Amino acid sequence: MKIQQLSVFLENQPGQIVKPCRLLASEGINIRTLSVADTKQFGILRMIVSDWRRATQLLQDAGYVVNVTEVVAIEVPDEPGGLSRVLEVLENSPINVEYMYSFAFGCRDTAVMIFRFDQSDAAIKLLQAAGISVVESVEIYSRAGQT
Repeated sequence: MKIQQLSVFLENQPGQIVKPCRLLASEGINIRTLSVADTKQFGILRMIVSDWRRATQLLQDAGYVVNVTEVVAIEVPDEPGGLSRVLEVLENSPINVEYMYSFAFGCRDTAVMIFRFDQSDAAIKLLQAAGISVVESVEIYSRAGQT
């Protein structure tokens, strides 16, 4: 139920984001979703890609520092208060949301959000017990038209 996310460290300079994206595209690796965070000196490009193992190797071979982390994809009702209801499940627990970002597609009347928790397994159990759908990595690629 956990999904592998790549974090690529980049200089905070014009044109730096396109280079790893171009590299992955040239090798047929699809970026499913991404997020960029920055400081004055560097940025972190977080991505979920169609082949994380191959992408990691390609990026490292090109000289990038890449960190692989586990994240969780959760279906969130696509309506006012949908995200609030998901977060309320975690509100009184010791589980911390380190960061989150949206995924490029939804299904039915839901959106998909990517969460990085400090305790992923505990978060998954708690969310599932509350009836919240945790999306598996295989499902992400099949929904997006890739098996």
